[in-house]
Amino acid sequence: MTPDNEISYDFAAIEKKWQQRWHHRQSFKVNNQDEAPKYYLLEMFPYPSGRIHMGHVRNYTIGDVIARYKRMRGFNVMHPMGWDAFGLPAENAAIKQNTHPAKWTFENIDYMRGQLQRMGFSYDWDREIATCSPDYYRWEQQFFIDLYKKGLIYRKNTTVNWCEDCQTVLANEQVIDGACWRCDNKVIPKEMNGWFFRITAYAEELLTDLDKLSGWPEKVVTMQRHWLGKSVGAEINFPIENSSEELRVFTTRPDTIFGATFMSIAPEHPLALKLSQNGPHEKEVRDFIARTRVARQRADYGEEPEKEGAFTGAYCINPYNGRKLPIYTANFVLMEYGSGAVMAVPAHDQRDYEFAGKYNIPRLQVIEAASGKMPEDQAYEGPGTLINSGEFSGMQSGEAKAAITGYALEKGFGKPKTTFRLRDWGISRQRYWGTPIPMLECKKCGIQPVSKAELPVKLPTDVKFEQAGKSPLHTLASFYQTTCPVCGGQARRETDTMDTFVESSWYYARYTNPQYDKGMIDKEAASYWLPVDQYIGGVEHAILHLLYSRFFTRAMRDLGYIDIDEPFTNLLTQGMVIKDGAKMSKSKGNVVDPSILIEKYGADTVRLFSLFAAPPDRDLEWSDKGVDGASRFLNKVYRFVHRNLDLLTADTVSEKTNETSRALERKIHQTIKKFSRDIENDFHFNTCISSVMELVNTLLSSNNLKGAETVDPAICRMAVETVVKLLYPMVPHFCAELWETLGHTDLLDTLSWPQFDPETAKEDELTIVIQVRGKVRSRLQAAVGTADEQLKDMAVNDEKIKKFIGDTTIKKIIVVKDRLVNIVI
Repeated sequence: MTPDNEISYDFAAIEKKWQQRWHHRQSFKVNNQDEAPKYYLLEMFPYPSGRIHMGHVRNYTIGDVIARYKRMRGFNVMHPMGWDAFGLPAENAAIKQNTHPAKWTFENIDYMRGQLQRMGFSYDWDREIATCSPDYYRWEQQFFIDLYKKGLIYRKNTTVNWCEDCQTVLANEQVIDGACWRCDNKVIPKEMNGWFFRITAYAEELLTDLDKLSGWPEKVVTMQRHWLGKSVGAEINFPIENSSEELRVFTTRPDTIFGATFMSIAPEHPLALKLSQNGPHEKEVRDFIARTRVARQRADYGEEPEKEGAFTGAYCINPYNGRKLPIYTANFVLMEYGSGAVMAVPAHDQRDYEFAGKYNIPRLQVIEAASGKMPEDQAYEGPGTLINSGEFSGMQSGEAKAAITGYALEKGFGKPKTTFRLRDWGISRQRYWGTPIPMLECKKCGIQPVSKAELPVKLPTDVKFEQAGKSPLHTLASFYQTTCPVCGGQARRETDTMDTFVESSWYYARYTNPQYDKGMIDKEAASYWLPVDQYIGGVEHAILHLLYSRFFTRAMRDLGYIDIDEPFTNLLTQGMVIKDGAKMSKSKGNVVDPSILIEKYGADTVRLFSLFAAPPDRDLEWSDKGVDGASRFLNKVYRFVHRNLDLLTADTVSEKTNETSRALERKIHQTIKKFSRDIENDFHFNTCISSVMELVNTLLSSNNLKGAETVDPAICRMAVETVVKLLYPMVPHFCAELWETLGHTDLLDTLSWPQFDPETAKEDELTIVIQVRGKVRSRLQAAVGTADEQLKDMAVNDEKIKKFIGDTTIKKIIVVKDRLVNIVI
C-alpha cells in the first residue's frame, strides 16, 4: 500500500498526455461510412472574441459529455467545432488597434482553439470552419443568388432600425427593448434601401411544424409561436370620403364591425401624411409621427405607452352601415400588423376604449354578454350576442364572424384573411467585416446577380477604417466598380454586407463535409448526418438564430440541397453562469477566467464543477468552494486507487463472501442504473455525479479508508472500474489515466457503456416512510415484498407513531408498495 504523501495527482501532466494521445490517434475523427447508427452532436459555435469564458466552458462541457457518452453507447458521433467569425467587434478592434479584422480574428481563433483543446473536448478538428473564410462564404453567396432567382430575396426602400454607434441596420429581432442587441445603445428609425429574405413565404410552415419539435423546450417553441404571430380574421375595405382611395383594414373581430366609431392607422402608414396634406391638421400629424417613431424605438419591450393620436382631418365610410368614421393616426397601431390600419371599436377593445375617452369619441355597444352583465368603466372584449348590428343582430359571435365576412366577400369589399406578425428578414448591413452581397446595379440592365463564375466576391484587404466606424466599401472604387454580367457595361457592386446571422443559419449543414468543393452542401454526407440530433446553446437565441436556421433549412430543401424539414431534432438550452447575483460579464466585473482555474485545478476539475453545480438547463451559481470540492473528490478517488493498487490489480475471482461485498456489488448496479437513467432523461449530470459520489463513499466505508481487507478485492475492483467508466465522459483525462493505471491497454473511447443487472440492484431491505395525516413521522426497515398487513402492523407499533397517535382512532391505513404507509386519523 502506497502512503498518501507519496501519491500526487499531477493533473497538468496527465491532461497533456491524454490530449496528445487523442490527437495522434485521431480518436474523434468520423466519417459517414460507419455501420453504427449516427449521432450528430453540436453546440452553437462561438464568436472568436479572444478568450473563452465560463459560459463557453459550461456549454461545451455539456456537449462533450453527451458526445463521449453516445460513443460508448455505440453511436458514430460527429462532434464538430468552428467559428462564427464575422462581426462588428473585429471591425471595432481594427479601428482601435490599427490592424485588419482578419488578423485580429484569426489570432483569436488560434488562441481560443488552444483553450478548447486544453479542456479536452472531443472535437473532430478536421471539420473546423471559419465563416469569414472565402471558402465558406462563397457558397453562401451562391445560395443568395439562387434564392434571388427563386424570388425569395428582394430589395426595397424601407424604414429600418439604425444604430448610430454601430453605423448599421438591425433586424427587428435584433432590437431589444428599443436598444441595439450588440452595444445596448438606443436605436432610431431611418429610411434606406436594403435586401430582404422573404422568410414570410414560410410563415405557415414554420408555425405548423413547431408541433413536430417535441425535443425542444416548450418555452422556446412558445417564443417562436408568439413571434410568428398568426391571426385569422377578415380584410375589409373602408372607402375614404371624397376620395377614390380605400383604407384596407384587418380585424380578428368582424362581429364587432357595427360598433366601429373611428379608424386608427399606424404613424408609418402611407396615408397618414397624405390624408392631412395641405389641411389644418398637417403640422400636428407630422409632429406626432416624428415623435412617435423615436419614442417607439426607445420603448422597452412589453411597455404599454399612453394612448396618443392625431386626427388627420379625413373620414372613411363603414361599408356595412354607412357611418362616417374619423381617421386618426395612433401610437398603438403597428404597420407590421395586418395592413397597418385598425377599425376602432371602443365598446369592445380596451385600447380603443381608452383612446375614445381621451379624444371624446363615442362608444357603441354591439355585443351583449351571455350573462347580460356588462363591465363598468371598461370595454367588454368577450364573445356574446350581436345587438345594434342590422341583419346580423341576434347572432352569436362565432356565427356572426363568418356571416359578416361572407357578406363582405359577396359584395366585393372584403374577404377572409390570415396575417402573421413575422416580417421579412432585412439582411443588409453597412459594415465591412461580413459577407459581401453578390449583387450589382447596371444603368442599362438594372439590378443583377454577380456571375457564379466570379464567386466568391471577396472582401478587399487594402482598406482603411474611419474612426466613425463607416464601412470603407462604400468609397472604395476598386471594389464597387465592376462590369455587368449581362451587357458588359459599367456597373456598381453592392457595398452592403450580410447580417452575420446568415452565416450561422446553415453552418450545421456545411459541417457534414466542410471540404466539399462542388457546391454548398455535399448531399450524400448531409443525407447521412442530418438533422442534428442534439443542439446545445443559450435560450437567448430562441427567436433570432433558431428561427433563421429553420427558415434556411426549408429554403435549402426547396432548392434541392438537403432533404430535411427541421435542422435540430433536440434542443438543450443551458442556463447562465451567475456570480454575485448577476450573469458573469466584463461590464459587471465578476468574470472568472477559465485559464486561471485550469492552471490551478486542471481541466477535469473545472468540467466536473460546471456539471455538478446545477442541472444544465438551470442557471449555475458560481462557487469557489464548489470548485475546491470537485478537486477534493477527484484527489480522493485518485489516492484510493493508488493506495490500493496491489489489491485492485490482483488476479482474483469474486466470491461474494460477505454482506459488505454483496452490499457494495448491489450499490454498483444501482449506480449504473441511476446514472444511465439520469443521463438519458434530460441530461441531469448533477444527479449522475452525485450517484457516483455515493458509490465512492460506499466503497471507502467498506474499506474503512485503510485498504481492501474487508471487501472482496474483485468487487472492489469492479466498483473502481465502474466509477472510472461512468465518469469518463465528464472527466476524461482523469479516468483514462486511472483506467491505464489499473492495467488496461484498451481505451475507454472504444468500450461499451456499463450495464446493470436488475436482480443484483434490488435491495434486500427497503426504508419505508410512515406518514400520519400525510406528514412524515417515522421510518422503518422492511424486507422487499413485505405484505401490506405486516407493514400496517409494523407501522402502528412503531414507538414514534404510537406516541404521536396516542388514543386517537385510526380511520384507515394506506400502503404504497415498498414505499410508504399513510395512517389516517
